Amino acid sequence: MLMQTHEARLAALRQELKRRRLDGFIIPISDEHMSEYVGAYAQRLAWLTGFGGSAGSVVVLADTAAIFVDGRYTVQVRDQVDEKLFEYRSVPKDTIGGWLAEHAPKGAKIGYDAWLHTAKWVDLVGDKMARAEITLVPTDGNPIDAIWQDRPAPSNAPAMVHGDDVAGQNSAEKRAAIAEWLQAEGLDAAVVSALDSIAWLLNIRGTDVERTPVALSYLVAKADGTAELFIAPEKVTPELAQHMGNAVSIRPRDEFANALGDMQGQKVSVDPDYGVAAIAQLLKDGGAQVSFHRDPTILPKAIKNPVEQQGHRDAQARDGAAVTRFLHWLDREAPGGTVDELTAAAQLRAFREEHGDLRDLSFDTISAAGPHAALPHYRVDDGSNITIPPSSIYLVDSGGQYQDGTTDITRTVWVGTPDGTSEPSQEMRDRNTRVLKGHIAIARAVFPQGTAGSQLDAFARQYLWAAGVDYAHGTGHGVGSFLSVHEGPQRIAKSAGGQAGTDQELMAGMILSNEPGYYKQGHFGIRIENLVLVERREIAGAEGDYLGFETLTFVPIDRRLVDTDMLTPEEVEWWDAYHARVLEILAPQLSGDDLAWLEGQCAPL
Repeated sequence: MLMQTHEARLAALRQELKRRRLDGFIIPISDEHMSEYVGAYAQRLAWLTGFGGSAGSVVVLADTAAIFVDGRYTVQVRDQVDEKLFEYRSVPKDTIGGWLAEHAPKGAKIGYDAWLHTAKWVDLVGDKMARAEITLVPTDGNPIDAIWQDRPAPSNAPAMVHGDDVAGQNSAEKRAAIAEWLQAEGLDAAVVSALDSIAWLLNIRGTDVERTPVALSYLVAKADGTAELFIAPEKVTPELAQHMGNAVSIRPRDEFANALGDMQGQKVSVDPDYGVAAIAQLLKDGGAQVSFHRDPTILPKAIKNPVEQQGHRDAQARDGAAVTRFLHWLDREAPGGTVDELTAAAQLRAFREEHGDLRDLSFDTISAAGPHAALPHYRVDDGSNITIPPSSIYLVDSGGQYQDGTTDITRTVWVGTPDGTSEPSQEMRDRNTRVLKGHIAIARAVFPQGTAGSQLDAFARQYLWAAGVDYAHGTGHGVGSFLSVHEGPQRIAKSAGGQAGTDQELMAGMILSNEPGYYKQGHFGIRIENLVLVERREIAGAEGDYLGFETLTFVPIDRRLVDTDMLTPEEVEWWDAYHARVLEILAPQLSGDDLAWLEGQCAPL
């Protein structure tokens, strides 16, 4: 009999822990590759608690349990998780180690799955717990898997070749560059376990994880330019095998653990953020010498080559036409009060599908009406879905996966009334215009080579700060090429707390989002997001090399939410030039009423 309630599942887990003589267990939202989005088979935390966010952890003890989420999910966790079963804890203020030190008895043994945590995490949490006389214990298999009776199997969909015509560089050239790095570091091999890194290095893609086109696999890259790919045999087509050639040997995925134990005497690199603790331990147990270095594919993957750059431009142009058609449809239909958040998201996807080659969404669409727009990472479902109210702000953050590029765009629009008389409040216009000014400041930024994303972050926030307000998320994240919509190492964000990527130098070829925002809890939210490409800037008389941004996303921005009196002449000039380019790119793809609407939106401010 299947366990249908979360209470029953929690009770069953506690029985399983008791059987294993464990006093507790830690459950992250993670898979064996430390992926941001994980396959259904790895959604252990969601199965146990009902929580549908993409980041969080749970700790279960014999008589209490807690769920740890960050500020993005403060509201969502309360909607989805029963507080009678799980205490709500907020990170980074609350930590797993600190909570366990307070709640677990001395001498307690707390289990963890070494395939779901990094060695760095194990050391950090283990040290804190040791001071409280608590022991962190790796489990033999995951206790949740032992009780999850209808757990989905990992996807067996075939992996696909990502052609050199869209990749811009063949796999042999990429592997040669990794081999050169290994030789320079005095290493024999690197374990590459991040799925998007494997996909990039081998020029393959897959459908094993929703929203990210990757194939479940592991890779060992070697200093002679060869590699071993560990992947389920049913995923290997004749085309894929031919694509790999003789230099990449293909082995069953379930041989990976044993292969790590066979690397005695070799010097092997593991990424500290993506290589799970089990990988490092198996290597050490087998006699390998382990060192921790950043995955050598991460930086070259982030610096897009000319073919990838043009692919992004082409994908953005098609995607922009689809989003524009949606915004016109919304402008026509929503004022009548008959469109809800789910309907809007479905309509947007339909427009994307009509424009061709949509492989998937790049993330679940944030379709947020009224007060929901004040939740930066709101995710609509049947339980939260509301009608978009007339005379309100609607925010839509969405993206598509195309073979030539990954898109991510946010537009905030005013939904009026059928008679067209309603207008945004002055507060809404003020906040939106401050967000717009910050967006323009990033778009127009020119900076010396060597500048990190954290050094640009205040450009976007300055106008909000002047009014005594701010936003809690980063200003920009990296974006992949038909890969992850959130791709490191680059970010534009505050450097407080040592956030990953904030000290990464921005380099020509990197793609980032430009997305300042403002959120008034319980009322409305605003975000304006385009993708930008870091490019070299030629400046007469410049002393050194300088960079700037090429805007890649071209979709009209709602002028009804703009207070033009707050804009400088330079900002008005940017707006007009941007919308002239929007018209130039999108007009050939549109016709009839859609084209007429676009022309009105792109008229000079």
